[in-house]
Amino acid sequence: MSDKSNIASGTGFRRAAGLAGIVFVLVILGANLILVPAGLPTPGTDSGEAAAFFADHRGLVAAAMAPTPLAWFCAVLFGAGVLTVLWPVERAAGTAWSLVGFAGLLLQNATFTVIVGIRYALGISPDGGALWALHDALLALNGTFLASALVGLTIAGRLGGLIPRWHALIGFLAAALQFTAATIAPVVIDEKGPLGLIGLSGWLLWAIWFAAYGIALLRRTG
Repeated sequence: MSDKSNIASGTGFRRAAGLAGIVFVLVILGANLILVPAGLPTPGTDSGEAAAFFADHRGLVAAAMAPTPLAWFCAVLFGAGVLTVLWPVERAAGTAWSLVGFAGLLLQNATFTVIVGIRYALGISPDGGALWALHDALLALNGTFLASALVGLTIAGRLGGLIPRWHALIGFLAAALQFTAATIAPVVIDEKGPLGLIGLSGWLLWAIWFAAYGIALLRRTG
């Protein structure tokens, strides 16, 4: 394969990775736009009430969650695309922040696979108490992996000149909120309260950060 073909192939991969980052955000936002107006239980909700929601809305939950495998694939593709841009720079600098971020993406994929599986199971489980408690715990603790992805890819993106300062500030703020939510997970899942807004705020900033990173990757391919 000629050098020109290699360049074209690499550019195409990075462009696909940038688009994947945007698709990931659209999928996860779309799922929440379907479930939240329908009354999706928040952490701390009574287990009986939560199980009743998933049992009564099995079709809606299935429709909202159906595209999530696409989101997980897009997250991996996006992370790999970022690595192709930043890893050469990091190798020269002797750092590996992009690998920390990529590991965070993989771990959040694995955690949320279990979360979605629990949501499906709650729709058919006669007693969802233990399942709902596990769901809340995983949802809160997943902030650890989101924070890892945010910190790793934000630092790497700044070192590699891929993202601007304002983008990095959003990433660090989102990471702080996510890590805080994971740290106080027992309090958050004990009962409904304002502390749940910490994780929600971090998640919204995470979505903005992710979409902006996908756009930055698309711009780099140009």
